[in-house]
Amino acid sequence: MPAENYEVIVVGGGHAGCEAAASAARMGCRTLLLTMKKENLGHMSCNPAVGGIGKGQLVKEVDALGGLMGRAADYGGIHFKRLNMSKGPAVRSSRAQEDRKLFKEFIQNALEKQSGLWVKEGTVTSLIVKNARVKGVQLSEGTEIRAEAVVMTPGTFPGAMMYVGLKKIPGGRIGEPSSSISENLAGLGFKMMRFKTGTCPRLDGRTIDFSSLQVQKPDNEPSLFSVMSKKAGNRQVDCFITHTNKRTHDIIRENSDSSPLYTGMIKGTGVRYCPSIEDKLEKFSHMKKHNIFLEPEGLNTHQYYPNGISTSMPEKAQRDFIHSVKGLENARIKKYGYGIEYDLIDSRQLKQTLESKDIRDLYFAGQINGTTGYEEAAAQGLIAGVNAAASVKQSSPLVFDRDEAYIGVLIDDLVTRGTKEPYRMFTSRAEFRLLLREDNAHLRLTRRGYKCGCVPRKLYEKVDRFTRELEKSRNALKSTVSYKKKSITAEELLKNPEIGIKDLREIHKEIKKFPGDVLRELEIEKKYEGYIKRQEREIARMKELNSMRIPGNVDYSEVGSLSNEAREKLTAVRPVTIGQASRIPGITPAAVAGLMVYLRSRQ
Repeated sequence: MPAENYEVIVVGGGHAGCEAAASAARMGCRTLLLTMKKENLGHMSCNPAVGGIGKGQLVKEVDALGGLMGRAADYGGIHFKRLNMSKGPAVRSSRAQEDRKLFKEFIQNALEKQSGLWVKEGTVTSLIVKNARVKGVQLSEGTEIRAEAVVMTPGTFPGAMMYVGLKKIPGGRIGEPSSSISENLAGLGFKMMRFKTGTCPRLDGRTIDFSSLQVQKPDNEPSLFSVMSKKAGNRQVDCFITHTNKRTHDIIRENSDSSPLYTGMIKGTGVRYCPSIEDKLEKFSHMKKHNIFLEPEGLNTHQYYPNGISTSMPEKAQRDFIHSVKGLENARIKKYGYGIEYDLIDSRQLKQTLESKDIRDLYFAGQINGTTGYEEAAAQGLIAGVNAAASVKQSSPLVFDRDEAYIGVLIDDLVTRGTKEPYRMFTSRAEFRLLLREDNAHLRLTRRGYKCGCVPRKLYEKVDRFTRELEKSRNALKSTVSYKKKSITAEELLKNPEIGIKDLREIHKEIKKFPGDVLRELEIEKKYEGYIKRQEREIARMKELNSMRIPGNVDYSEVGSLSNEAREKLTAVRPVTIGQASRIPGITPAAVAGLMVYLRSRQ
């Protein structure tokens, strides 16, 4: 064990922290991961599922950059499902229900095997900062640990308060205390905010009547997240669907006087796209029922997660409304749901690298930046870890534009627009989603990751082989084939809506030689070539704006054509390019034009 002096310290062992620590260590930095409990590293504290609309793309991108989440999801997956398969490839996303224990087992084993990474239990109470540069952390017992860079990934623990009915329990998760780091961050000048989230009760599957419920079958052929995974190794199981009803809604409303949400005890902003059942009744009062997805938490447990009824109602109210639901009349509650409020920073105080704008070598990732979800946390953690290591090594940072990765969209949204509610990724957030598909994540990102040092050689070589095979298949399409007594290039024939790659294989001998995954990629490229070229032209226009840099010392009060509102917003975000400035909410085209005139006059 080296002395208590590291190159990178990562604070927090959730999904952001695990990816940050692993990526910094892969970059060759002596890295310390600080966590309250080693046994909870990689723990799935909410629903044990990975992926979903937009989220599956993030997991594929994390895998393309050498991250852990995709391989862990394949190792623990017990119900794989491809979503939006009736739609175009731009919005198709992968999702997998996980065995909670197996997922965590993979993460912990991967961290243990990672060279250059140490794990230590401890609670960080403050950051050591000198001359606007982070120098390390101080633990609750007074121990100081020095480092050249620090990555903060404390999850929902800062200033955390849990609610079950009118009971308030300090803590970031059941059985784990909250963190006092919020006070230190506020003292360092960070603007703090407060959000809320929650979790569902857990049910004993032996007491659920599945015979009356709708069955959700997994896909016959699991679609894996990682190109390094060979196959799904676990038995695949079913999920089930039931619904709330009028009686359920009446019970919840009858107990509104004991709900911390209805009574105003919880003041933080909640998740719009994954609201509690109390929120749903308030915001969607016209709906007569809401879906409940009964999802198993593992192969060797009877515990089920009733996805869709996150709640902070009192325990008796939870029992009563659950027992009003079809199939759950006799369900035994193993764990009650609870709400949680926590502190976070205004993410507009960060650079595109996720480094603080005001304190050098201090990085933030995960829920501390205002996001919700394992996938969003993992993506940020990986980027923050890579960039912390790059700073230590004095090498170029890893930053993606909005046209290069969902990770680029996620981070640009956070640092440019900020968020007034827990941020969740969707395909609709990406303007260029036809280029940012799940199927081409490794083609887009792995080479970049390998150059910066975060991608292992085995992954790079596998993707490189695929890339070379794909290029050969593109060349093969240039040859002619005979179709309906006419000579036509295979490429033109494949663009025909009525012809698929399977049809082409029957009449083109050379195409038959290529593996199925290469041909699937080839088919998507050619079928959507016209749309892709259109998006590429739009990207060229956007890059022109992004190439126009804004000096860091610009005083926006000197730009006479700007409104006071525009000055305030530009000063708060401090955009680095005209393109980023144009994406700030409330910055009009006229304001952008005025800023461009001002910058040209300065030059």
